[in-house]
Amino acid sequence: MVKLYGKTYGQRELLARVGSLSQVGGVREVVLQDGFARGVRAAQFETGAGLAFTVLLDRGLDIAAAKFKGASLAWESATGPAHPAFFERQGLGWLRTFHGGLVTGCGLTTAGAPSVDEGEALGLHGRLSHSPAGGAWVDGAWRGDEYEMWALGHMRQAVVFGENLTLTRRVSARLGEARLFIRDVVANEGFATAPHMLLYHCNFGFPLLDEGTELVAPSRQVTPRDAVAAPGLAGHARYEAPTVGYAEQCFYHDMAPDAQGYVTVLLANRAYDGGRGLGAYVRYRQDTLPCFTQWKMVGQGDYVTGLEPANCLVEGRDKDRERGILQFLEPGETRTYELEIGVLEGNDAIDALAAQIR
Repeated sequence: MVKLYGKTYGQRELLARVGSLSQVGGVREVVLQDGFARGVRAAQFETGAGLAFTVLLDRGLDIAAAKFKGASLAWESATGPAHPAFFERQGLGWLRTFHGGLVTGCGLTTAGAPSVDEGEALGLHGRLSHSPAGGAWVDGAWRGDEYEMWALGHMRQAVVFGENLTLTRRVSARLGEARLFIRDVVANEGFATAPHMLLYHCNFGFPLLDEGTELVAPSRQVTPRDAVAAPGLAGHARYEAPTVGYAEQCFYHDMAPDAQGYVTVLLANRAYDGGRGLGAYVRYRQDTLPCFTQWKMVGQGDYVTGLEPANCLVEGRDKDRERGILQFLEPGETRTYELEIGVLEGNDAIDALAAQIR
């Protein structure tokens, strides 16, 4: 059943009330036309429950802008969703086209800081976010009395005499719900073992992120990434107002999964809209994404926090190899990853989820 505007409708009941389903929600494919984004294919989703978001088909099916009842959930960078042709691969060049957005994909063979691993120079966060989708399919359909909409595509990372990996991503949402789902299947289609790193860079921003916003997580232990982050450890879970000269801080969280093996992390702004409250959560399986990095960046303009489930840390592939945690895909092997992101409207809903997490 579809819940809209305080009532519940079956398929026939809802269709009797509209000429086209786009009257209440749906997904459509568009092409961006301005500036550095010219030529980027995208899919625009509206769930009818206040959640609207854009999937970038030519940027690894990243999720760019995301809003709930007009309020942005995501931080959007000054670079915008640039066409992948502008990608600068070396060193920190990735940042020249880091659009931010609700989800930026990092991988497939490296993620995190630039490094030199076994003689190979690797740039920041890998190639995934700049990989156009092949076989893109944007559509929606009734599943009984539920209506589901989706964008699906295949990204390939391949090089002659090297790796041949694919990622099949499906981003979906249901009419009447304020949440979305990502399902990724990574496959090694080559004939040699390949390093495999994957990180979901979930970037939340104003007005969800503001002075007093709180991170609620089932953390057994929190560790600062480096000496810069160490002084901020005690206050890592609360966010300040935009701060002059702030240097980014990263914290590693050792998460305790629930009885079903899932980790749920909540970002809560209880003061939003005069104290009504707004929250967002990220939910994932810990057995496939055992690492979690909290990126705290409360500088002016770059006012963002990243909640980043991953199968790796963020100091570079060489460091993961040294630690003995670098993962690999054998020839013919596949891995499946799932992520859910949802919105909580009001402090009652925030407090109910926070009580479950704690």
